[in-house]
Amino acid sequence: MTTRIELAKSGIVTDEARQVARAEGVSPEKVSGDIAKGLTVIARNKNHDTVPLGIGSGLRTKINANIGTSRDRDSLDDEKAKLDVLLKYGCDAIMDLSTGGKIRELRSLILGNYPFCFGTVPIYEAAVESVEKYGRIAKMTADDLFAVIRRHGEEGVDFITAHAGITLKAIERLKQEGRVLDVVSRGGSFLFEWMIYNGRENPLYEQYDRLLGIAREFDMTLSLGDAMRPGCIEDATDRAQIEELLVLGELRDRALDAGVQVIIEGPGHVPLPQVELNIRMQKEICKGAPFYVLGPLVTDIGVGYDHIVGAIGGAIAGAAGADFLCYLTPSEHIRLPNVEDVKEGLVASKIAAHAADLAKGIAPALEKDRKMARMRKALDWEGMISMSLDPDKVRAYRQAIPPSEKEVCSMCGEFCAIRTVERALKGGK
Repeated sequence: MTTRIELAKSGIVTDEARQVARAEGVSPEKVSGDIAKGLTVIARNKNHDTVPLGIGSGLRTKINANIGTSRDRDSLDDEKAKLDVLLKYGCDAIMDLSTGGKIRELRSLILGNYPFCFGTVPIYEAAVESVEKYGRIAKMTADDLFAVIRRHGEEGVDFITAHAGITLKAIERLKQEGRVLDVVSRGGSFLFEWMIYNGRENPLYEQYDRLLGIAREFDMTLSLGDAMRPGCIEDATDRAQIEELLVLGELRDRALDAGVQVIIEGPGHVPLPQVELNIRMQKEICKGAPFYVLGPLVTDIGVGYDHIVGAIGGAIAGAAGADFLCYLTPSEHIRLPNVEDVKEGLVASKIAAHAADLAKGIAPALEKDRKMARMRKALDWEGMISMSLDPDKVRAYRQAIPPSEKEVCSMCGEFCAIRTVERALKGGK
């Protein structure tokens, strides 16, 4: 089959590219041209009938939310409730990070009933199956892993995280580095153990052409995972992280040559002065490929409030050029998130993404703020509620205000600044 990259390189502007262009307020030619250069992806599997999502250069900063079951928490009803909330509050993409329970059933539920761009981490399912089959992850075969990757492609998964950049050389670099937290990536840790136990190279790296072949067959986007991402501020931007990033840059080039779309995943815990540095470094090394960041978290001590910590980092990262933000919930590092955690995490990330889009000069984002400002001047409360990211919450706040203060906010009451200045400009009447 001919992939999106190949169509774009041949000068063909597809209906998908036009659809993304309309949603983003840019030209179809720009979208198509950036796909050809590897600067933008349309993450949609050929087997998944959903609205195409553009991620990349000059487009609105997108948000991904993670859900998923575990062996200890295995309720499809709980995950469906989370999906419903994410749909209501406008999430762009969903990743299923299930590590136990009804993994295939949940994937089927999402693909068959929700319009999200949908991603997975196939090694999680491969690890679960290997434990069931062999007793431990380290006995998994390369064929086991690639069979799961193919299954996800066949079922319609739009993008998969593949930790292809963790190599034996990167592991040696990690050992020399002396990190506080060695590897916090779950998928990365599975491959780390496998490589150490078997004394062999990462199969996703060693057999990368095989991975590209599967991705190409389904026009499935590869999200090249950052197994060596820093798990604490002290480990940020170290040699192990950079070693992997250099490999990811090379793998990005090979994917583009093969007609496969690629996203690069970025660091987790990064102090404020290094956030922009990390984005610019990735964009340079990976030649402008779309960058997908977890947060990043700008401090390690925000436990219980990591959605705020991640939103701070995400706003800075997005303004510096990150294209795709993975949300964090208040329960990050603590437990599986509940429905309210998911909502809070999504809203915080949407604030970060919108702030980043304002900094980037994204026209639809600027217009939203203009509309909100005009509604505030007119004291148009219904309009302000409709423009907010959480209308239910804002409406509940308004309903708690005494009837005598309904026209203004109860913070200022009769001393409302907007009304005072308007009265003065009209000559004190």
